[in-house]
Formats: sequence, C-alpha cells, structure tokens
Amino acid sequence: MTGPLTTAEIREKFLSFFESKGHLRLPSHSLIAPDPTTLFTVAGMQPFKPQFMGAPAKFPGYGENRRVTTAQKCIRVGDIENVGRTRRHLSLFEMMGNFSFGDYFKREAILWAWEFLTSPEWLGMDPARMYVTIYEDDNEAFGYWTQDVGLPEDHIHRFGADENFWPADAPAKGPNGPCGPCSEIYYDRGPHYGDDTWADYAQTRESARFLEVWNLVFPQYDRQDGGVLADLPFKNIDTGMGLERVASVVQDVPDFYSNDVFRPLVEKVAELSGKPYEGEVSVSHRVVAEHIRSVAMTIADGVALSNTGRGYVIRKILRRASRHAYLLGLHEPTLYRLVPLVVQAMGGAYPELVTEEARVTAAIRAEEERFLKTLESGMQRLSGLLEGMERGAVLPGEEAFLLYDTYGFPLDLTKEIAEEYGISVNEAEYAESLERAQETARAASKYGKSELFGGSQEALEGLPPTQFVGYDELEAQGEVLALVGAGERLDHLMAGSEATVVLSRTPFYAEGGGEVGDTGVLEWEGGRGLVRDTRKTPAGIWLHDVLVEEGELTPGVTVRGVVSSERQAIQRHHTATHLLHAALRAVLGPGVRQAGSLVAPERLRFDFTHGAALTADELGQVERLVSRWVTANFPVTWREMPLAEAKAAGATALFGEKYGDTVRVVRVEGGIPFGDATVTSMELCGGAHVTRTGDIGAFVIVSDENVAAGVRRIEALAGEAATAWVRAQLNNVHRVSGLLNTSPDTLETRVIGLQSQLRAVQQETAQARRQLAEAQMGGASTQQVRELGGFKVAMLRLSGIEGGELRGAADKLLDQSGADLAVIASDKGLVVKASKTAVARGAHAGQLIGKLAAAGGGKGGGRPDMAQAGIGNPEAALAALDTAF
Repeated sequence: MTGPLTTAEIREKFLSFFESKGHLRLPSHSLIAPDPTTLFTVAGMQPFKPQFMGAPAKFPGYGENRRVTTAQKCIRVGDIENVGRTRRHLSLFEMMGNFSFGDYFKREAILWAWEFLTSPEWLGMDPARMYVTIYEDDNEAFGYWTQDVGLPEDHIHRFGADENFWPADAPAKGPNGPCGPCSEIYYDRGPHYGDDTWADYAQTRESARFLEVWNLVFPQYDRQDGGVLADLPFKNIDTGMGLERVASVVQDVPDFYSNDVFRPLVEKVAELSGKPYEGEVSVSHRVVAEHIRSVAMTIADGVALSNTGRGYVIRKILRRASRHAYLLGLHEPTLYRLVPLVVQAMGGAYPELVTEEARVTAAIRAEEERFLKTLESGMQRLSGLLEGMERGAVLPGEEAFLLYDTYGFPLDLTKEIAEEYGISVNEAEYAESLERAQETARAASKYGKSELFGGSQEALEGLPPTQFVGYDELEAQGEVLALVGAGERLDHLMAGSEATVVLSRTPFYAEGGGEVGDTGVLEWEGGRGLVRDTRKTPAGIWLHDVLVEEGELTPGVTVRGVVSSERQAIQRHHTATHLLHAALRAVLGPGVRQAGSLVAPERLRFDFTHGAALTADELGQVERLVSRWVTANFPVTWREMPLAEAKAAGATALFGEKYGDTVRVVRVEGGIPFGDATVTSMELCGGAHVTRTGDIGAFVIVSDENVAAGVRRIEALAGEAATAWVRAQLNNVHRVSGLLNTSPDTLETRVIGLQSQLRAVQQETAQARRQLAEAQMGGASTQQVRELGGFKVAMLRLSGIEGGELRGAADKLLDQSGADLAVIASDKGLVVKASKTAVARGAHAGQLIGKLAAAGGGKGGGRPDMAQAGIGNPEAALAALDTAF
C-alpha cells in the first residue's frame, strides 16, 4: 500500500470490518433529524432510538439484524463560533458506528474496536500508543482491557460519571431511563504534538497530544427514581468513531484541515483569494473550507435556506463563511465554486451530493449574491464603530439593531465581529430596539407586513409613510421625497445612475407575503427611469430601485409611476396560490399548512406540510378544483376587518405574515362542491389579486417535490404561462411520436412494445455473453491456480464479458478450480471472489481488488467475499497479483 489511507478508505474499512463481524451495513440517515428532539441528526445512534428502546431491528429494504454499522453524517452547531478558531471543532462530522440491539455487549465491543484500530490488516495503529478511560466503577471493562486486550494498567484511567457515563452524571442527576458507563480510546500522537503525559491529561483533561478516537457506550442500566440503577432486560452497544479524528491520526497531520478531504478545499480558498494558508493564523481559510462542506451536504438533504428553523441555522453558517471569504478579499460570490470539491470528496459515500450538485450550487450562489449586497457597507459601518471603542467596551444594542434593520446583519454575526475587537454587545438594548420597531411597523402598516430595508436608516429619518394606491390603480402620480444612494441622501440622480427613490404616493406593490415587488417606469418632464424592484421598510416607507435612463431626477419633482404588465401575471399567480392552498386542504386534509411561497410573473411556488408525495389522482383532483373555480368566474373581493372577526369567519393566514388589529381579507365569493362539502377560499393577505377567478385563465401543476422532512413543494403556472407550457409539452409529444413512427394516441403502447423488445434483446445478449464466457473458460482447472500469500488463487483473462456474466464466470472458476480466490479480468472489468473458508482465514476480496484495480488504471472495492472494479488495463491488473499479497 502506497501512502497513508484516505478518509474514504478508512470509512470503507470500518464498514467492511463490521460487516465481517455480522453487522448489517445501512446508509447514513439524512441530516434532517429523524425525531423532533433536534433540528439535525447529531449522533450516529439517533436514527436507532426506536431499536434502543426495544423496537424490532427491522430496516425496510435492508432486512433484519440486531447488529448494525453505519457512517452517519452529523451536524452540531452549539459552539459554531469555535469552528475555524480551533483545530478540533467541526459543524459537520462523520460518526462511524457499530450498534448492538440486545445482541453482543461489552467484551465484543472492546475487542473489535482494538482489533480494527491496531490490526495491520485494518488501521495498523501502534498498540503501545493506545490509552483508554473507563467509568470509575466499571471493573468489567477494566478486566477486558487488561486481561483480554493486554493493555497495561498505566494506560487506563478511571473517571467519574461526568466524563465516562452516558448521559453524563445520570446516576446522580438523571434523567431516568436507559444509561450506562462508557470507555473512550485515545491515541498518543507523540511529543511533537505536546510534551504532556497521560498522567497530565488525567489531571487537565485537555491535550493536543492524546486524541480521543473512539467512544464505546454500554447502556446496561435503567436509571430509576432515587438514583437506582436497575439492570436492563437486554443490553445494547452504541459506539462512535470520529472519522475526521482518526483520519488525522492515520495520515499523521496536525488537524482536520490538513487531511485529504479538507486540504483541497483550503488550497482552493488560498488560490481564489491569493492569500496563502499559514496554519494557525488562517482562521478564515478554515471557516470557509469547513462551512461549505456543512452547507452543501445539508442543502443536498433537502434543507432550504430560510429565516426559521433548520433553514436559518444553515443560512447562518453560510453567511459566516461568506463573511470570512470577504475578509480574504473575495468580494464576489465564490463559495459556490467550492461545491465540486465537496462532491468529489464526499459524493462516493453520499450519492445525494452528486445528484443534487446543480441545485446546491445554485442555492449557495443566490444566497451569496443576496448577502454580499449588504455585507460590504455593513462591514464598513461596524468596523468604524468598533475601531473607535476600547477593548472591553460594550456596543450599544441600538447600534446592533440598526445593523440588522439596515444591512441585514443578524445579531450573532455582529457579536462575533465585535468579539474579535474584544467588545461585547448590549443584547437587552437590542431586544428593546427590535420590539419598538415591530410596534412601529404594526402601527404604520395596515397589514402588518414589513421587509428589511437595505439602505440607510438615517437617510430616511423624517420621511412620512408612503401612500400605496396600487390595489386599484396601476398608474399614479407622486412626489419624489428622497433619493438615497450608498446610505446617504442625494440631491440629484443623472442618466445612467441607479439609487433608491422614495415617493409620497405609489402604485408599485412592495415585495412581501411571497409576492415579488413590482417593476415598471417612472416618467417626469424631461426624464424617464426604470423601476427594477420595490420594497418597503418597517415604518411603511416604499423603496423603489430606479435606474435613470433619460434626464435628471431631483427631490420635489412630481413623477408618474406606471406598473409593468407583469403585474397582471403576478395577480393571476397570487389568486391561483390561494385556490391551490384551499384545494390541497380539501384533497389532503386540514393538516396541510403553508410553509413558504413565491408569487412571480412567470410561475408560482407553494411549500406546504405533507408527509408523502401526491399521487397522480390527488394531483388531478387538486388541479380540477382550481380549474372549476376559474371556470365559475367568481368575484374576488378584499376588505379590511378586525383580526378577531376575520379569524371567526374562518380566514387562514399566509406563511410569514404578522398581523395587526386590522387585517385585509381576500375572499373568493363562491365555493366548489367536493365530496360532501363545499370548498371556499378566504385568506389574510396584503397582496395583489385578480378581480374575478376567470381572469386566472388556464391553470396547470408542473411539479410536486420534497424539499424537507414533511414539507413538499408544488410549482404551477397560470394564464399565458400555463398555455405556453402545455403547448411545449404537446410539441414534445408530437416530436417523440414522429421519431417513433406512431401517433400521440398510441405513443404509450409503442413505448411499452419497445421496452419489451429491449428486454428481449438484453436477455439474448446476456445469454450470448454467458456462452462466450463458457467457451473462453473451457475446462479451467489446476494449471490456472497459483500459490500466493498462503492462498490458492485461480486467475483468468476473458474478452467481451461484463457485469453479471463476469461475476457468474468468477463463481464458476472458483468452483471448477477448487481455489481459495478466483480473479477474472475482462476488457474493462475485474472481479475477485473468495470462498467462505478463505474469508475465515483472512482473505478480503475488497482489499485485494483495490490493489489490482489501481495497477490496471481503475478503482473499485467490495465485501470480503466478492468485489468488482472498472479497469483500463486488464493485463496489468492480473500482473499485479505477484505483489498484492
């Protein structure tokens, strides 16, 4: 073997080792927690809590086994601020685990951990450098370590329940329930990592030299009231080996960031930034490298970036990485360019990264673009504040809130930056400022909905709330009250310049409630400008992003605002969203709740709570309900009423809305029969809508997909967008029908017939390959068998054989030759099979094929008894047998 094991090889060795001990290999659970106790999967045992509590050890699609092994991806963000600052904190890590649900117990767990870590066949770590800790009263574990393993007593230290019991301090403090002692395995990395001793570690419990690599947990008690530890009816094993920690030991690198997974990321960050990685001082390099892996893998698992729950946590991690990239001089979106390196490093073990790479990349880039718009100006303001303060000072909470309200800086980001200056933040004042702003927003806005302002708070002081007339008017005149650019008031705006324009009166709808902001034009005497987006502040001031095309714009000028024709398409999609929501609740049940939405000119997107994909029949029912509303051409009305009255009338609230005492209720004045009920639509909503349902036009659902645990997303089209999509699909059907020389009506029958023909041809081809293999094998016998490494090895070179036929030929060669192992190479494939007796004697087909495939220009792996690889040079692969043992 050349060079140290890679992280991927260590992972595979661990799983293969425990498979050889009768464990069922299961794939990693999603990072989305399998139970509601946490947002994320935080431990390797978490997916198996039902089995630890006595549920049958049955795993759909994989079988039943009371012994299980996994490589589980986990996220822990309790001390996220330490990631990058130390060399031992990660937000995402891989926990290698072997679990027993009432099967084997302490002795096997200890002996197998020792065998895997120290055996030359597996990791080959030096036994003399191994140390362990045990619970102070666990004489059973002490006996196994000293008598069965042979570990010297001075390599063992006993700790109390705060260190070596799970849960910590359970005997004295609880909670009641399953618990037990644990035994941790440490590796002495040598004096170049520190001059402390094992005895020193026993006192300080901190060391860079003695690194914990494995924790063996022995749940054997049922903790009861009064601290009683009763024996459990069956005992479990829950062990965890930190893959990143073990990789740093095996590869003999100082920290995680120097291993084969992180090193390419760190080097790429250095290349993109032009700033070399200098180890301990390069915090930003490490933050970017670590966080991009966490974010990419979590988004691949279906977590959408948002302002709540899991989505907020991942957005927080991504924005922390973006801020550190900015500190490295990367002022353009850059993090998304690291995603392919994450996929390259992790995609082999986690295939969802490969299939979701494009979506992950797009989501990260979009978030970077949004955040960087506000980061630079906010960084300048915050740095100016902090540089004028002494270390140990306190940043006023009002200043921290203005950074949030103006630049989108979350409080935790402000705190982290301030901490680098030795300055704290007055969080109580921040909370008070936030509450005052929310009260102001509720008083100033009729509907209670507000969005964060991306400009400067000071630049808007003294301005009155904007009069919005856009529900009824798509053209309106208003006075220019202010021009704002780069956080300051401007006295004019020339052609070719872009800034924020505040009007006294506007027809432009400001982004909110999932509906995008209006676009259009501003016209004034001698000038014209494009309105590219519209937002609003908590105080109800409308902000128009305007590019002046002609003339000069100054405060005090009266302008004519004209909303673009896109508003009509937006209104169709918004009303259709309400109808879709009502139809989903009718078809799927009242458990459906909105979890997000987007209303745009070209489409609508609706996220909702539901645990399973919709069937074709359910989608059809939903689509028909909406279409019946459209055909009925009911009036769509809206009026303001007290919130209590609206709720009493049955109005439902839209996702993300905050309501004052008076609300706007949008109602479709008519219901559609469905079963024994009549389905109606009445929502609390501040958005723009059509006046009659018939204005929606055509309606079609184009997709239904899962976006998170228990959350689905429907995308749909209305009006011209819907008819254009349907026409495109029909054109595709006609084009494919022509290619297959049939009509659209008989297309399905034609495809079924072609599939049947293809299967027949595939069966004939497989039969021909089997016959070809048999012909080439002839009477393969003892003359093909060689003695290598204490095993009889039969080898054969075939041509034109692949896949299942190659494996079948290996089976036949193993039987005919009576050898321990059979090795067959074809033009592009290689198969190694080992007999049961050979496996029992230590043969491992997966390890052998790795060496042969490498020599043949390919790669592969597998189980101890069978392995398969792709190769480019079969002769070289077979020739490598001489040195492979």
